[in-house]
Amino acid sequence: MPEHRNFTPDKTLAIDWVDDHAARLSQDHMTIWNFHEPSWREYKSAAWYVERLKAEGFAVETGSGDMPTAFVAEWSNGDGPTIGGYAEYDAIPGTSQAPVPRRQPREGVSRHAAGHTDPHSALGLGSFAGFLAAKHVMRTRGIKGRLKFFGEPAEKMCGSKPIHAAKGYYDDLDAAISFHPHSFPRLANSCFWDTHSAPYWSRIYTFECNSPETWQNAGAIAGVAHSHSAARAPGAIDAVCLMYTSSKYMKEAMLPHHGSWSLNEFILHAGQAAADNLAPGLGQIQYSLRAPTLDMCRRVFEVLDRNAEHCAAMTHCKVTGSWITRTRAGLPNHAMAEVTWRNFEAIGAPQWSDEARAFGREIQTSLGVVPMEDPFAPEIQHLTAPWDGEKAFREQLPSWQTNLAADDYVDYTWHAPTVRLYVGRPTLRAPDPGYRYPDWTRHAMGGVPVCIDPMWLTASKVIATTILDLLTDGVSLDKAQAEFRERTGGGIGGSRWVAPLLPREFAPPVHYRWPEYVSTVRGEEWTIPTAAP
Repeated sequence: MPEHRNFTPDKTLAIDWVDDHAARLSQDHMTIWNFHEPSWREYKSAAWYVERLKAEGFAVETGSGDMPTAFVAEWSNGDGPTIGGYAEYDAIPGTSQAPVPRRQPREGVSRHAAGHTDPHSALGLGSFAGFLAAKHVMRTRGIKGRLKFFGEPAEKMCGSKPIHAAKGYYDDLDAAISFHPHSFPRLANSCFWDTHSAPYWSRIYTFECNSPETWQNAGAIAGVAHSHSAARAPGAIDAVCLMYTSSKYMKEAMLPHHGSWSLNEFILHAGQAAADNLAPGLGQIQYSLRAPTLDMCRRVFEVLDRNAEHCAAMTHCKVTGSWITRTRAGLPNHAMAEVTWRNFEAIGAPQWSDEARAFGREIQTSLGVVPMEDPFAPEIQHLTAPWDGEKAFREQLPSWQTNLAADDYVDYTWHAPTVRLYVGRPTLRAPDPGYRYPDWTRHAMGGVPVCIDPMWLTASKVIATTILDLLTDGVSLDKAQAEFRERTGGGIGGSRWVAPLLPREFAPPVHYRWPEYVSTVRGEEWTIPTAAP
């Protein structure tokens, strides 16, 4: 740490704690990275965090919000503010990648299995380490306050945070810190200012053909006639296919083509019938929408609901629509961004070693790119002030659009003043302006400690020092809460406050046919299991 950077003794103690425990924490990160469990199926990852948090003295509620792989951990050092944060640990199907400088799935699993992309393994460890460092200082210095650390599964479906919010888990927070590896090159080491993440809504349509015999009643079958020669009901496969195609055709008419919105599909189930003249009985399709405003979300799902009813009628099915998630749009808090940014400025951007650069050059060589002395992008190696990052957003967005992309951290922002911290993750420098590296390059570096550790270790120091400011400086937290009350028209329940979009009694969608790893007599396998709708 450069001597000219003036940290308080408390902050110095926190930073020293991270440095002293970096080797152990690096091993911890690789543990989560090697689990690479997908959404709603992060059993090993959640259990690891629960065990570690209990060992650190936290009281832990497992299965919080009726989500088997979620948790809430609390540690108190006496009456004082409550600061919230979280770990994510879900991986993404179809991104299996070994930590090697070439495209190669992880050993022993399918190419289509899950892998950490952002990576959430590092996101979780960065936040976890920051909270542990703050806890160490609080206990050592006698600083009063409470830390509330969440395990948030299924972020790639924006899954758990809207549920925790709806069930009241965030209502007692005084402030919250959300950390993510950088997603925007112009905002690689910074904080969101005004333009926060947009809403994300997802819904599953289940088609069931329960009475195929009533499709046509042309009289009883008699004589030599056979049921295989009778017209069968179209059934659930046809329903899913019609829903898929009709909604593709309707996409042009759902919303105008501006505002950076996207609609994606996932077919969970199509079939449950033999190659026979039997009507397929069950089909499911999921739609996930990112759109800048809640009104745009409502308009799209009005069309999808209508399409589903018509497709069900045409195929002799009944249809049920069930929400997977509904998030709000992110609420800014400049005061939280300012206190976090001050600490980021003092700590500095992450820096990469010669060993990390050597791995980057190996990747470039494998792709036929002339290896560079410094293969890492310049954006990830310097800081960008939040207001300068905001200018970059405004250069590419229409004036009316105040939210972009999607992430479920936004549900924290409506219950406590929240900062969205970005730290630069290892990203390779392009040899030419139009060149784009394949995604596996980032995924591979996420499993190489010398490449990924500088990012989340930097984040942990920023998080720890920001927690200490919120608890001790007597200004930052009050300013953030005053701004929160102003923006919401009075805080939770205020005149401009947006309530959770899921009901308090919402049942988490853990029972669907999500991809997962299973143990069989053949060993551990990647599969999409059969389950009830």
